[in-house]
Amino acid sequence: MSEKIYAGSGKTIEGKFGEFYKVSICLSDLPKEHTFDYNGKTYIKLEISKKKEVDMYGKNVSVAVDTWKPDGEQRAAAPEADVFESGGSGLPF
Repeated sequence: MSEKIYAGSGKTIEGKFGEFYKVSICLSDLPKEHTFDYNGKTYIKLEISKKKEVDMYGKNVSVAVDTWKPDGEQRAAAPEADVFESGGSGLPF
């Protein structure tokens, strides 16, 4: 398992329509090897989770880069491959 690449933090907020996460992400810390281009735009997959404890700044949400990459066999069987043929959103995630 690879080491987590933390990219930001935030807080859980109770809003009018329920609970949501308000986070800040450091774009400078996003590693280029985990970004991908699609239709002229650049994307990165992130993992957002609650921290076990609130930190000294009151932050209870952690943001990390999703570093998982499928091997060739898993990629061929991935359901995303059907998105383009089934008229889905077209995004590869």
